[in-house]
Amino acid sequence: MAEVKLLGLWYSPYTHRVEWALKIKGVNYEFIEQDPQNKSPLLLESNPVFKKIPVLIHNDKFICESMVIVEYIDDAFEGPPILPKDPYNRAIARFWAKFFEDEAEALGKSFLSKGEEKEKATEEAYEILKVLDNQLEDKKFFVGDKFGFADIAANGLGLYMGILEETTGIVLATREKFPNFCAWRDEYYTQNMEYLPPRHEVLAKFKALFPAASVAK
Repeated sequence: MAEVKLLGLWYSPYTHRVEWALKIKGVNYEFIEQDPQNKSPLLLESNPVFKKIPVLIHNDKFICESMVIVEYIDDAFEGPPILPKDPYNRAIARFWAKFFEDEAEALGKSFLSKGEEKEKATEEAYEILKVLDNQLEDKKFFVGDKFGFADIAANGLGLYMGILEETTGIVLATREKFPNFCAWRDEYYTQNMEYLPPRHEVLAKFKALFPAASVAK
């Protein structure tokens, strides 16, 4: 039987993308919690370029970067497909996954930065939310009629953005401004609770990690 290990953090959205894919495929794996302040020799060996989680170890081979790992899992293991089979839909799924990766920094800074940097990031965040609100009109999924690759990539928006809002007291996504996005986010968490970490536990962790975040308003 293939040996599978996952180096990660239990509260990390990037780690949970990988765990989600492993669960969809029904893959048994060993989770090895990492300390971001004291990186293990195994992490440094397995990801010498970026030195960060998550890392999947499959039969002593190392795969890094969360969505690269998700795609690897889809190809390497039997089970329900994560990427669409249709070439066009596959391209669209990869497009949205890249969109989430590219825009994550601005969304994070809108909560956790200060001054001019925060103002600029907040403006960018509103533009991102406008795009998503338009995209999600009358839709449950980003591609086609089933959950898949792009939706896994969107877990930061589906769970963690709301937690940052509650942690900092800064609410970017209101139902008045972004009704389609808010409706999607509500259903996203409700329908996928079995694949996501307990919200109250992540919220407690984020409040401990960012105790002064609310003063950055």
